[in-house]
Parts: sequence; structure tokens; C-alpha cells
Amino acid sequence: MIFKTFAFLSYLLRSFHLHGIHSPFVFKLTNEVLRDKSAYYAYEEIEAIRSKLLLTHKKINVQDFGEGKHKSQERSISRICRNSSQRKAFAEIIHRLAIHSKAEHILELGTSLGITTAYLAKARPQAKIISIEGAPELSKIADINLKKLDIHNVKLINDQFKNSLDNALKELGKIDLVYFDGNHEYEATLNYFESCLKYADEQSLFIFDDIHWSASMQKAWNKIKDHPKVQCSIDLFQIGLIYFDPTLTKQHISVYHSANFSRT
Repeated sequence: MIFKTFAFLSYLLRSFHLHGIHSPFVFKLTNEVLRDKSAYYAYEEIEAIRSKLLLTHKKINVQDFGEGKHKSQERSISRICRNSSQRKAFAEIIHRLAIHSKAEHILELGTSLGITTAYLAKARPQAKIISIEGAPELSKIADINLKKLDIHNVKLINDQFKNSLDNALKELGKIDLVYFDGNHEYEATLNYFESCLKYADEQSLFIFDDIHWSASMQKAWNKIKDHPKVQCSIDLFQIGLIYFDPTLTKQHISVYHSANFSRT
């Protein structure tokens, strides 16, 4: 918690507001996508599912494979939803980014309860989406939630990332968008990045969650954004965006976003 607090203060000091952004690409993306306040039709129905999950106090057995834990423990569904699901404000940003990217092949590492999965699927209903979740009971709940939302373009895989990522990538053939959320270990994050990079092209978008969650995750983010194939990285504190388009100006920028102050 102390590390994340100092990381957030550092982000606030170095981040640019809209008027301070000089890159045409980042300015347009920030103004038209990241700061878009439009109420997309999907938001309300997905948030209705979240509201029900927050009121569900039933406990389930959850295997945690991230940050070297590899252990099982009982947690209430409400607690998982509150602590592990992407906040509404950033889930909406991811939804808009998926629309903007026109992604047809999407991979999500870390389904959890299926909230962000639903935001991705509703953004690109014709896309082929694979989402991987290591915890069986979470995967079952995610499947139920997606069916409630009449989502049929997502293939859920219940397995550890290290066991199923390669096959998922081969099945997709290429990836236009990847959302990394589920393992915050330094080495694992870099390994998954390198694996996905083989199936990416110049128009692909990689979205990393919790880039300042810990020292090891921040270290991984810094390593990734300095990769020679990365042309532009955008730090929104909660999430980080990676672009590969060689026509973009080489840059690494922190952009201020009020979503960081949202509790939902």
C-alpha cells in the first residue's frame, strides 16, 4: 500500500492534462476515447450484473496463482467483485479502447467474474475473444454472467496461463488486443508479453492492469515500455497502454485521468 501511494503521487506529478499533450495521436486518443463521457448501451446491463455480485456474500474457493502465492482460500463473491474486478470507470475506458482499436482477435488473461470480459465482448460483438482464468469457481461464475448478458463470442478457458497461453494464441492466429490482468509477477508478466508479441502486429494494442500495483509490476511495466518494438506507451496509473505502430512518434507519456479517483 505504501509503495502504491508513493507511485500514485509520482504519477500525479509527472502526468499531463489534455492541454499539455503535444502528440497528435495521444491528444486525440485522450480527448475522443479516454475522456469520452458517452453512456454506451452496454454499461448499464453489465453494471447491473456487478451490483448483484456485490450483494452476493456466498463464499467460494479461489486459487490464486499470481505474485508467487499459488494457494487456495475461501473468499466471498462480493469481496472478489469489490477487490479484483476492474472498476467501472476503467472498464468503460477499456470498452472504448476496444471499439477504437477495431479489434477482431482479443485475448484476456484473467477472467475473474467476467466483468471486463463483458465490456470487451460488448464493445466488439463480432470479434473472436478468448479469456483465460485459473480458478475453476470464478470461471463458472464468469460463464453464467456472460450468458445472462447474451454474450456468445467469448471462449472461456479454465487453466493456468502458463499451461494454456500458447494454445490460445495459436487458436486466435493473431491478436489485435490483449488485456493482461491476473498475474503480477515480474518474470511471468514479461514472459506473457513476449509470447503475445509473436502474434501482434503494428496495429495491436496491449493493455496492462495494475502497472503500479507493486515494485515488481512497475519494474515489468518499465521493462515492457522500453522494448524496442514498443513505439508508444501511455501510463494512466491503473492501466498502461502499449502501441507498436511505427508511424507514431516514439514516446512514453503519463496522462492524467480522473478515473483514478473513482471508487466504482
